[in-house]
Amino acid sequence: MERQEYPKPTEKEEQLLKLIRELGFGEIHIYVANGQPVRAEEIKKSIKF
Repeated sequence: MERQEYPKPTEKEEQLLKLIRELGFGEIHIYVANGQPVRAEEIKKSIKF
């Protein structure tokens, strides 16, 4: 089985990875346009009944 090679991450992708690693745990909504992350929203509060 051949190993698939991926292109080097873009600056926006690297920023997203940094955000995810710094978060530790939680929930993030990611908005994507043209295959690139445009905006990420960290979810601060969720109420479960």
